[in-house]
Amino acid sequence: MPSRTNKFRGSRYHGRGKKAGRGAGKRGGRGLAGIGKHRLMTRIKYMPGHWGRHGFNRHPSLRSVHVTANVSEVSDLAGDSDSIDLGVHAIDKLLGGGKIDRAIAITVEHASARAIEKIEAAGGTVTLSEGDDELVTEEEE
Repeated sequence: MPSRTNKFRGSRYHGRGKKAGRGAGKRGGRGLAGIGKHRLMTRIKYMPGHWGRHGFNRHPSLRSVHVTANVSEVSDLAGDSDSIDLGVHAIDKLLGGGKIDRAIAITVEHASARAIEKIEAAGGTVTLSEGDDELVTEEEE
């Protein structure tokens, strides 16, 4: 099979265009080449969030992160006992997910309204410890 080179004798770029004979020449380089130079306006126009820091993080002293447990997990934690202090298990908030089928007296720092409702419907009580005013049960009012 003969080469096409003879066909292009006398032409400057052999039918490839001005830069196409070089590696990635027509595309302006490989990878991130030119991001800070000739591709800069493309990046600014079509990817406006490319550079810089975005969002914010609150200082750790201002964050309040709770270790939580759902109502459905409480009966397993309590075992055969009819009362439990969730602070002993390093749980500081009780959430209302799941079902509970027996009466348990629970002591916890924080509790959602739905969790209190489910515990009381099953015949149990929720006591909020350490004087938190987040939620107060009807018995304490």
